[in-house]
Amino acid sequence: MKNNNASNRLQRKLHEIIFEADTPAGKLFDVLLIVSIVISVVLVMLDSISSIRQSYGDLLYMGEWVFTILFTIEYILRLYSVGQSRSYATSFFGVVDLMAVVPTYLSILFPGSQYFMVIRILRVLRIFRVLKLVQYLGEARLLMQALRASRRKVTVFLFVVLTLVVVFGSLMYIIEDSQSGFTSIPQSIYWAIVTLTTVGYGDISPQTGLGQTLAALIMIIGYAIIAVPTGIVTAELAQVYKKNISTQACPQCSAEGHDPDAVYCKYCGSIL
Repeated sequence: MKNNNASNRLQRKLHEIIFEADTPAGKLFDVLLIVSIVISVVLVMLDSISSIRQSYGDLLYMGEWVFTILFTIEYILRLYSVGQSRSYATSFFGVVDLMAVVPTYLSILFPGSQYFMVIRILRVLRIFRVLKLVQYLGEARLLMQALRASRRKVTVFLFVVLTLVVVFGSLMYIIEDSQSGFTSIPQSIYWAIVTLTTVGYGDISPQTGLGQTLAALIMIIGYAIIAVPTGIVTAELAQVYKKNISTQACPQCSAEGHDPDAVYCKYCGSIL
């Protein structure tokens, strides 16, 4: 019985340090982990430079394993401190934490020179560690909550944009001929996307007067719709700031976004 109580106290203490940033210990943990993430990502970038790799390859390799072991311990502690470890393991940040360590271990399985390309891909995948920074920044958490709140509106907006590019691309395919580069409807839709988003590569351009008129109309519409998703997210972000959401994470499902006076988790119902 005493062992269970001690284990529960240790689990709650680890959860408070790892998942919450309101305590001094939690803030120190976040700062140390942010520094470790930045250094590890810099090492990965330096390892991609051949001259540095030839001169300091052993040190970079040693540093890579030090950070891999560090992040592995962190990942295990996160799973241990959360009541529903499977829920965290399958969440966005759980997958990111796993991707931060798996490539290094997988590279052991491909030591041969014939798998050099695979090793390079695994090294690049370590850049996923930079995504771990998001979960330690309070402002980033608020932004993620605003994005989740506005996802339906943004989805409708993207559907409207998709409809516009299909319509405009099909019209341009009818107006222009293949000599202008509009050889198919998908190719014309590609041109419509590039034009509507105001990127304008210039690899395909209309040659007829009617086509140029339609292109000008698409450009004007493109400038008009750029502000729409920005306005949607900004409005939701303002609402999030008004709610004064706490940084406390649920000890069972690790969910965040609770009110400061919340007693129970609004996602799983567990006591906070």
